[in-house]
Amino acid sequence: MSGHDLISHEPATGAELWRGTSGDADAEVAAAREGWSEWAARPLAVRIETLRRFANVVRSKADAFADLIARETGKPLWEARSEVDTVIGKVDISVTAFSERTGQRRIEAPMGARLALRHKPHGVLAVLGPYNFPAHLPNGHIVPALLAGNAVVFKPSEKTPATGAFLVECYHAAGVPPASVRLLLGGPDEGRALAGHADIDGLLFTGSAHTGLALNRAFADKPEKILALEMGGNNPIVVWSTPDIYSAAVVVVQSAFTSAGQRCTAARRLIVEERLYEPLVEQVAKLAGRLIIGDPHADPAPFMGPVIDNETADMLTESFLELSTRGGRPIRYLERPIEGRPFLTPGIIDMTGVHDRPDVELFGPILQVSKAASFEDAIAQANDTRYGLSASLISQEPRLYDQFWANIRAGIVNWNRPTNGASSAAPFGGIGWSGNHRPSAYYAADYCAFPVVSSEAEQARASIGIGLREQ
Repeated sequence: MSGHDLISHEPATGAELWRGTSGDADAEVAAAREGWSEWAARPLAVRIETLRRFANVVRSKADAFADLIARETGKPLWEARSEVDTVIGKVDISVTAFSERTGQRRIEAPMGARLALRHKPHGVLAVLGPYNFPAHLPNGHIVPALLAGNAVVFKPSEKTPATGAFLVECYHAAGVPPASVRLLLGGPDEGRALAGHADIDGLLFTGSAHTGLALNRAFADKPEKILALEMGGNNPIVVWSTPDIYSAAVVVVQSAFTSAGQRCTAARRLIVEERLYEPLVEQVAKLAGRLIIGDPHADPAPFMGPVIDNETADMLTESFLELSTRGGRPIRYLERPIEGRPFLTPGIIDMTGVHDRPDVELFGPILQVSKAASFEDAIAQANDTRYGLSASLISQEPRLYDQFWANIRAGIVNWNRPTNGASSAAPFGGIGWSGNHRPSAYYAADYCAFPVVSSEAEQARASIGIGLREQ
């Protein structure tokens, strides 16, 4: 079923931003299937050149692009600008990663044989994008997929379709053939139709664990299809043995409340040494109270905007109350400062000793705090989650960091740095419910092509030296 209207509203104002028509997964996959071999047959140098042109197209439209992202997501303009910069930077990083991770090489083999290692694209890859980084995160799948010679059918989140459409226009304007990047607009129905389509060769997904687990089940009997899942986290930040309480509090606030907490790497749980608890929590609460929350284009620039929509804001408010009823002690309440709009003030709640804490990713500005009696207890609390994306230790003792690094279960383990702000020049992914061992960013090259090993000789020379009867 296609053709119904898709409308995008600005979270900060409620104004209608964009209107489009939802598409047809069958038609988009068929177009990509028909066009992909022509793109795959182009020399790598041509594909690289085309994607460098894409970076230039985005650079030339950077202001309009950032403005659109800010309006559609509600994130501050400064943050939308840095997202556009990341989209541009992705091309050069992906070119380097492609040659390093999936380049051609000769392998030494005995008896004068030649072994060649090359990589082939999968074919048609579906990309499902999230709303929090509606340009950067899908682009992180699409650029390496195109470089490797795949065609892509991209379905943006139904909450950020305008940004998805803008991104696809930039690929086409740069000379990526229309058949090589298809845009599928729509909601969950179109997403399911694309993910379950018989004619895709794989699916690259960024989003919630709930959806990711459903996809994992759906692909269980399709081992021939590549599935890359990036599914968020319930990330811990541990503060232990550090004299600079203010700096520790700043790192905590940046980890928990940047992007209004709508990052898969956001710190959800703060675990503190008992003797530092009072001064640190007081400082974190004080800083949280000073954060400017406002319209993306406001002056002075806000630290954070609204969450994506009212439904999400309602769900987060209910979740905060639920934590209270389970025995949590609110330190700062999650409040709705503007009637009818999804702005939230940062919520901080003490969950020390609460035993049935829900292990869920609350995707917004909620920080759960708990005390730890020993560093071993802190690590045990940090690991008390099915997720495993990012984790951070704030401490001035290298010995503790060594212990933390060795024992924490996460794909990103930071020291005296926020849990978020991962580099595109490194792999990005986690363990447990945070993904399926298909890290993205620098390692995206790995799931965009498969290795082909060839044993080669100019002519066949062969004899059987043992086990033959005399003639």
